[in-house]
Amino acid sequence: MAAVLVQYVVLRGDLARPPRSWPLGAVVAQGCHAALAAVHGYREHPDTGAYLQQGAAMTTVVLEAPDEDSLLDLAKSLKEKDVDHKLWVENPEGIPTCLALRPYPKNLVQPHLRNFKLLK
Repeated sequence: MAAVLVQYVVLRGDLARPPRSWPLGAVVAQGCHAALAAVHGYREHPDTGAYLQQGAAMTTVVLEAPDEDSLLDLAKSLKEKDVDHKLWVENPEGIPTCLALRPYPKNLVQPHLRNFKLLK
């Protein structure tokens, strides 16, 4: 049986709450930017191609980082563990908003994300 491929997206939950209170569409756009950037950046990886070939069966899991520090800590940890990802920084403001992994077999990356809950 083939490994289940999944793309994890981790959005900052604090962006949608006061005092920031970004509109929902703006927060969703950050996740879209990060996911597309990760897929594009790792488009030559076999897992990315296999994931995209799934079409409507692709699985994306959206998790919440409570704040900027937790998102940056995750990015640092993933880099140290050689987990391919893209940290999205909204410009020109320079605000880290989201992080997306390239598509991976779920069992390989899920342990790195166990401290993050589903975005609500």
